[in-house]
Amino acid sequence: MSSNVDINERSAPDTLLVEIADYVCETQINSPTAYTTARHCLMDTLGCGLLALRFPECSKLLGPIVEGTIVPHGARVPGTSFRLDPVKAAWDIGCIIRWLDFNDTWLAAEWGHPSDNLGGILAVADYISQQRISQGQAPLTMHDVLTAMIKAHEIQGVLALNHSFNRVGLDHVLLVKVASTAVITHMLGGTREQVIDALSHAWLDGQALRTYRHAPNAGSRKSWAAGDATSRAVRLADIVLRGEMGYPSVLSAPKWGFQDVLFKGEPLQLAQPLHSYVMENVLFKISFPAEFHAQTAVEAALKLHPHVKHRINDIEKIVIHTHESAIRIISKMGPLNNPADRDHCLQYMIAVPLITGSLQAEHYEDSFHNAHPEIDKLRQKMAIIEDQRFSREYLEADKRSIANAVQVFFTDGSATEQITVEYPIGHQRRRKEGIPLLEEKFRENLATRFPKMRVKKIYDLCNDQQQLERTPVNTFMDLLMI
Repeated sequence: MSSNVDINERSAPDTLLVEIADYVCETQINSPTAYTTARHCLMDTLGCGLLALRFPECSKLLGPIVEGTIVPHGARVPGTSFRLDPVKAAWDIGCIIRWLDFNDTWLAAEWGHPSDNLGGILAVADYISQQRISQGQAPLTMHDVLTAMIKAHEIQGVLALNHSFNRVGLDHVLLVKVASTAVITHMLGGTREQVIDALSHAWLDGQALRTYRHAPNAGSRKSWAAGDATSRAVRLADIVLRGEMGYPSVLSAPKWGFQDVLFKGEPLQLAQPLHSYVMENVLFKISFPAEFHAQTAVEAALKLHPHVKHRINDIEKIVIHTHESAIRIISKMGPLNNPADRDHCLQYMIAVPLITGSLQAEHYEDSFHNAHPEIDKLRQKMAIIEDQRFSREYLEADKRSIANAVQVFFTDGSATEQITVEYPIGHQRRRKEGIPLLEEKFRENLATRFPKMRVKKIYDLCNDQQQLERTPVNTFMDLLMI
């Protein structure tokens, strides 16, 4: 036989594609904790999106690609009057959700924000529901949305447990695309085989680079990248449901597959069976719109604020003990060029609360930064040190800490105590403390867009598990429109 030819025999689909498809199509979710957490996640995620609409750099990107386009039964974008095709609606919802870096987080070998998937899930659920109603059929309910959220969280989060895409320069939104593609294809009526085919296309895309998240190129693309990914998932699902073929060995094909081309030949496999672990243990950003690896550092800085606010000019140095992931992602010196640059700078996110006693989304804007030159002066006095225990416990399954410690030293030789915070308030270990604050955050975010009576109606519905799950998706979306 000749040695200079390829053997053109298609293999069975890669095991990972099959496992994800089987989970999406066949697994019943029976965890009350997962559904309760998914409800809180829905509240928090929508609230983050509504708050983002206050920022023109976000809102300018929304709406139909061709101005004036009217889409019958189009999917709605919460907090707006837009009715869009589901692909663009997914983009817009995903964009507003992620804009302020304030929605949920999952930290493991890979990082990410599983609620980014809600952009595609909600857009498709609204579109399906309106189509069904127009045909005299029953719409989807919010129970269906919560189920899709749980499954998307699980796919994204479990793949992140043992695969570090960031170490090969790929952005975590690749997992948003994969998870959204799986659940959305199934929502649209796709068979198990069609889910497998659609997943193959999600892996084929080549994936986004992390360039826009890191110095010296950090920029606002990181705020719409997840919307782009979940939107692409809707498009891929649509293509496959029109009859487009799949590529069964997209991951494992020698030389040309994802593993060989983009993952240094390492096999992709699930670290554990898929069920509802990720939703049950997801991390909420409750107190601060800040990259999650800095949440505990900001909390520590706030505790130090009363002790340093009158001595800012007397600070000699600030020593921060942190974990390896924070150093790799958000520790940087030099000029900060835009809000996206600042909300991914550990030093900036510590300096602002030390000086002002708070950290809000507006604190990343040019106007605030330019008015407070003392921020950059403090950044220059910071020393970042890796704590090996922090780095180790960040990855330990029974801990998953995100620890930081901050101590301030003054020119007269005195110093504050070292404030250490190991688990942020949105961590599973602090759920009891965190959920009332999450609910208050939701109320406040609703109030940025809706009148008082509408705020109450939306809040009361979202705070009633059984009533919310029974609510038709189109009825729920009606409440969120202006």
